[in-house]
Order: sequence, then structure tokens, then C-alpha cells
Amino acid sequence: MISLAQDKHDHLYMHRALELARKGRFTTGPNPAVGCVIVKDASIVGEGWHQKAGEPHAEVFALRQAGTQAKHATAYVTLEPCSHQGRTPPCVDALINAEVARVVIAMQDPNPVVSGRGIHKLHDADIEVRVGLFETAARALNPGFIHRMQTQLPYVRVKLASSLDGRTALSNGVSQWITGAAARADVQVWRAQADAILTGADTVLVDNPRLNVRPEQWPNGIEKPLFFKQPVRVIIDGKNRIHDDLRLFEVETPVFVVRTTEAPASRHRHCHEIIAKADSQGRVDLHDALKELALREINLVWTECGAQLAGALFNAQVVNELVYYQANKVLGSDARSMIALQELTQLDDALSFNVLERRMVGEDIRVIAQPMK
Repeated sequence: MISLAQDKHDHLYMHRALELARKGRFTTGPNPAVGCVIVKDASIVGEGWHQKAGEPHAEVFALRQAGTQAKHATAYVTLEPCSHQGRTPPCVDALINAEVARVVIAMQDPNPVVSGRGIHKLHDADIEVRVGLFETAARALNPGFIHRMQTQLPYVRVKLASSLDGRTALSNGVSQWITGAAARADVQVWRAQADAILTGADTVLVDNPRLNVRPEQWPNGIEKPLFFKQPVRVIIDGKNRIHDDLRLFEVETPVFVVRTTEAPASRHRHCHEIIAKADSQGRVDLHDALKELALREINLVWTECGAQLAGALFNAQVVNELVYYQANKVLGSDARSMIALQELTQLDDALSFNVLERRMVGEDIRVIAQPMK
């Protein structure tokens, strides 16, 4: 039975572990962001967070800082300590060897291959374990990693932006800039959290974007990461139209082009091809394309695409989250709509969303929502 005083301390130190874990959300992919705090005699003696795949995990950094004070201490970890040999040795062994007395864990590892093994190993070593403290907050840290572990698909965030009347461009195609500078800076934060930025060949050929994270546009008030992990760029190109003379290739980060058949070698010298299944209409099967990305350890996909691909993603029911910016402008009835969906005959068939957040970003409104199943 946990006393009220102990429970209060557990909340305080797990909160700190979550703060540390958030520092890694831009840099750890494909690994999850994890924080760890080691406490002895009501004082923090060690803390750490996972910074980059292949480098030490949060528990190792915290134990190094704690040194011999880790003995008989309590460790607070936002994710179940790993129990298997991956890029680094098992963290659960490090905690056991340090002779900690107690481990408080926010959530169990979602990987079905290892889930619960670290907890069992701690129990077998006669270490007291508490699991589930601030689990919701811990899950929110790593939606992509958790989703991929549980479904073998990446977590898909669709970004859309429109005028007040739901338009994305004038009838002549002019679209820059509908939203303001603050919203465009905000997008850099979302891009930086992604493992991949997804778009279609139409968008690439018309807008010629680089689709990269731009540190110089990072918004004020949000701490910059220690370094910027550029997401890979993924282009749906069922008609083999992508060519080398595009700004995409000015950035060294890989470009994955998803097709249903191989293209002539001369047209993809700088691309990594992914061959996906074709759907019933001969287009790229988006579910299969995403499955291929998950096999390449892509946890979280951020999309910046046109109306056709956005509609196809929603129709395929692969969208997990919508990030929508609404500008303070009206473009008129002849302007382009932001999403192409099948025409409805009944309101009950319309897409519905659970709105998680609505806030101002500069002069624009940002809405975060999840499709209702």
C-alpha cells in the first residue's frame, strides 16, 4: 500500500521524468522518447533522457549521474526499461546491477515481443515496482512508436490549411501564403517530430518544395532540440513523374518514392523506391505503402499534400490525427477546396472528429482532432 506522502513524491518525480522525455521527441526516432529520474532521500541524485537511437538510454544517463547513490534509490522511468539487447544493452540489467530498491514506470512497453519482461525481471530481482503512473501523458509522448508496435503501421498526421471558407488556393493556383508566419513556424515543430513527410507527386511538381525542417524558422518559446533530425521525404508517385531536377534533392535526407512498378533508372537516380501494391483503380494502395514505411521503422508520418491525396488518406481510413490551420481570410467560391472526398448524399456519412485542441497560432486558428471511428 502506497502512503499519501509516497504517492505525492511519485507524482512529483514522474512529472520531472516526463519533462526530460519531452526533450527527446525531436531526435530519438525510431526509438521512443524516454526520461528517467533517480531519487534518494527525497533528492534527485541522477536524471537523464534518451537523445538518439544507438546512444545510451535514459536510465543509463541517470545511473551514471547518480553513481553509487543509486543503491537503494527509486528510479522513475516513463517507459518500461528495455529487457533485450538492441543497439544498446538492456536497461533493466543496469538498474538491477545498480541495486535500486524501487522502480516507478509510467507505462508498459507496447512492443508485444518484450512487453512486461522488464517488469518481471525487476520483480524477480526483489525490486518493488509500480506501473501506470501518468500513463496517459507517457503515451502522448510516443504516439508513432506505440501505434507501430501495436498495428505495424505508422501514425499518420494530416496537416491541412485553408481560408475561413475552406479553400486552399485561388482559382489560378496561387496559394502562398494563406496562413501567417506564426503558423508556418509552428509547422516546423510538427515536421521535426515526424520520421517522414508524405506528399504526392502533384504537390511536388507544382510547388517544388524541399519538405525539410528549417531551424531558422523555429518558433520563439519552444526550446530548440540539441540537433535537428531531418525526416525522410515520401512521395506517392504512381505515374512515375518525379525527376532529379527538384528542390527535394537539394536536401541530403533520403527521398522515398512510392510506386506500383519500377521506374526507368534514369528517372530515380537520387530516390529510394518503394514498390507498393496497386488498388482496384491501379493507384498506389496507401495502406500497403504505409505498411512498407513501418517495416523501415517509420513511426510517425506528417503529411503536407493536396486535396486528392488528403481525401484518399481519409477514405483509406489510415489517418490518426488532423492538424488544421484556419486562416483569417476568405478566398471565394471559385477557389480550390482543401480535401477531395466522395460526394455524400446523407449527413450521417460525413467525416466526424473528436476535437482535442483549438487555439490561436498568431492570427490563425489551429485545430487538433482525431477521426471518429
